[in-house]
Amino acid sequence: MRLEPLYLSNLSLLKETYERFYQRLSSCDLCPRECGVDRRSGERGFCGASLEVVVDTVTPHFGEEAPLVGYGGSGTIFFSHCSLKCVFCQNYSISHLGEGEVWSPHEVCHAMLWLQDRGCHNINLVTPTHYLPQILKALYMAAERGLFLPVVYNCGGYEPLWVIKGLDGLVDIYMPDFKMKDPELSKELLSASDYFPIALAAIKEMARQVGNSLEVEGIVAQKGLLIRHLVMPGMAEDGCEVMDAIAEEIGEGSTVNVMAQYRPLYRAKEFPLIARRPSLEEVNRVRRHAQRLGLSLI
Repeated sequence: MRLEPLYLSNLSLLKETYERFYQRLSSCDLCPRECGVDRRSGERGFCGASLEVVVDTVTPHFGEEAPLVGYGGSGTIFFSHCSLKCVFCQNYSISHLGEGEVWSPHEVCHAMLWLQDRGCHNINLVTPTHYLPQILKALYMAAERGLFLPVVYNCGGYEPLWVIKGLDGLVDIYMPDFKMKDPELSKELLSASDYFPIALAAIKEMARQVGNSLEVEGIVAQKGLLIRHLVMPGMAEDGCEVMDAIAEEIGEGSTVNVMAQYRPLYRAKEFPLIARRPSLEEVNRVRRHAQRLGLSLI
């Protein structure tokens, strides 16, 4: 039986949250950079975003994890710009270069409903944090117009704890990256030496809200947490330490996707450590370690 999305039971909270988050844009602290710029006046933060929402792609996506794709696809909305500056970004034209078109919350609302009409199983918000006030407003409008799909919060893991706490009761499925642990590597490769502690705190809160594994009805995920880890070349040991943190802090049985899709894109070839694809042995080392720890691999 399909679970009712959390936001449908909390519409007043949804409205209150997007209004409260919108006020933060005048001295923006929606990401851990805490730029303090006035995005409501058109200033741009570290992420590259101003007040206007930039959307690159809206599509039923069949390349996501199987429980999200089902048979109708995951209804993805790719938002441009990002609070991380990964030198290896696989979507750098969107996240770094800001490729896309300006959309109003009204247009984002209609995109959500269009994805539902196309038979998608969820609304998959890709890199949403810096546009949260506008996205939540669009979600509220869509719910009033008949949206009933669960929301997937698809993010890089670098999320302020207060923001994730503010989404309690509104997000059905959290799908964060958990990229790396080493602060020097995080500084060099993400421009965020504090990535690990911030991501860990955010993911722990996500698990508190929706549990540490996916709830699947039939073949389709309805609620829960799916943690992604992209295995990086020369960093299998760091990947194993990320798995240790998940098992110890998030819990055994946590749903994890250990991914092998890394390619040296964007500026990656400027960094010798990551200027190649990971070997099969590196990927399998992290996967085997996750299995030994009792994590649930997808």
